[in-house]
Amino acid sequence: MGKATATTVLALALCGAALLLLAARPLDAAACNPAALSPCGGALFGGAVTPGCCVQLKAQQPCLCQYARNPAYRSYVNGPAAQSVAKACGIPKMKC
Repeated sequence: MGKATATTVLALALCGAALLLLAARPLDAAACNPAALSPCGGALFGGAVTPGCCVQLKAQQPCLCQYARNPAYRSYVNGPAAQSVAKACGIPKMKC
């Protein structure tokens, strides 16, 4: 086997291993991404609740209690503006 072929095989093996590791992670841990809620930023500060905000909020709904326990996000998630945004998107009040 030539040097280029061996390098290609090694690269493919590493990519396959990386994909297997990513697939093995729990879905909820992989899906929790506070940055995904950035479309809701305007609504938290008095702007309109957008459809994009609601889509992301619903996708992140399983993570909201985790965010509420995190000191970095707690004030955003537990605040009255966040409760209004959640209500506008049809998200029930969190029970953590």
